[in-house]
Amino acid sequence: MDLFDYQAENSADTFKPLAERMRPGKIDDIVGQQHIVGPDALIRQAIEQDRIFSMILWGPPGCGKTTLARIIAHETKAFFEQFSAVLSGVKDIRAVIEEAKNQRRLHRKKTILFVDEIHRFNKAQQDAFLQHVESGLITLIGATTENPSFEVIAALMSRCRVFVLNPLSTEDMTTILRRALQNKEQGLGNTGFLISDDALTHLAEIADGDVRSALNGLEIITSMMLAEGETEKREKTEISLSEVENALQKKALRYDKGGEEKYNLISAFHKSLRGSDPDAAVYWLARMISAGESALYVARRMVRFASEDVGNADPNALTIAMNAMESFRFLGHPEGELALVQAAVYLATAPKSNSLYMAYNNVKEIVKKTGTLPVPMHIRNAPTSLMKTLDYGKGYKYAHNYEGAYAPQDYLPEKLQGERFYHPVDRGYEKTINARLDGWRSLKKKVSDKNDKAGTDKK
Repeated sequence: MDLFDYQAENSADTFKPLAERMRPGKIDDIVGQQHIVGPDALIRQAIEQDRIFSMILWGPPGCGKTTLARIIAHETKAFFEQFSAVLSGVKDIRAVIEEAKNQRRLHRKKTILFVDEIHRFNKAQQDAFLQHVESGLITLIGATTENPSFEVIAALMSRCRVFVLNPLSTEDMTTILRRALQNKEQGLGNTGFLISDDALTHLAEIADGDVRSALNGLEIITSMMLAEGETEKREKTEISLSEVENALQKKALRYDKGGEEKYNLISAFHKSLRGSDPDAAVYWLARMISAGESALYVARRMVRFASEDVGNADPNALTIAMNAMESFRFLGHPEGELALVQAAVYLATAPKSNSLYMAYNNVKEIVKKTGTLPVPMHIRNAPTSLMKTLDYGKGYKYAHNYEGAYAPQDYLPEKLQGERFYHPVDRGYEKTINARLDGWRSLKKKVSDKNDKAGTDKK
């Protein structure tokens, strides 16, 4: 290494973003995620005992997935290899496998492979290292913002433990931001900046649980203030709420995302939808989005509403709500907000039914009271000859062999036969469902009466 290389390496940290400089280097430095890194948590024990297993870290952006992987790399004796699924292909995977073989043969080291954004890998790429995970040649740590159940092949999922990381709370975010302002080696401690409590809270809230976003915002604010020469005017500069708003152009409406006002607004939104008032629904939606609430949080509430308060009165409602959520994921702010508005208006003006909600609650209560009632013999699975000799599946009527594809037979446990949990309303599509169910019940009663009569005649 010559003089220029040495200077470049030692000054590299100066050019790193604040979020990268403040990345925790030890597990004890991690703020939040105590359910997976706390004193008795499985990952902490695995790190301390140097017994790392294959895992998938699933969580939103900026919640600490990459940080945790790097800490595992630093605090274990394994050879650590990292690459991004966006930039790497099957050829790169083969190179990693060869290196892992060399590490095991020459240095007797196991290899931990960290794959960022593993959901971007296609099936062929995932298959390429599946057998090596299975054989133990590599220990896989995958990070993803998407549901791994849908994005990671089943064979790989079965060999990995999934850990869900949560968005950081406002309290955790404020702790991290204060730490960055006070840290003189890696943070902003040498700038002399302080920050007011309301400015700190606002900065934490608009980041929506994303540490990287919060620290980037803090860095933008301090850089702007330094450029304006604010530090020359007084020894200590306190960052105010208005300065945060001006720098990030996010006005702090009265909205405590962890307190009463959050739940007041979401309650008003939900009840406006239920009350079929599209104007109020759009108003409360705009209030929440403008105050910095996560648009995906609002979208998730609409998806829930579509099943809870509309249900089968309009089966399209759930599709509309899901499509709005995916549209927002694709477009982001501000373009994607209109998809949420469209869904809100559709839900507010749809026919309403809580029949599904009531049916499920009733069934859960019955399950609590009756326990594990046996499955009726005629609808049990009979894959083996032994099960068939025990009358598993005997007497089952295949619905498609009957008129209207309806076979009159019982499907509930014997103790619950005749019970009704789902009561469709006489509105929207549930009116059609009601008529269909009435027809089937009438047909079933006729068959039952006929069988009873036949039994009486035999006597």
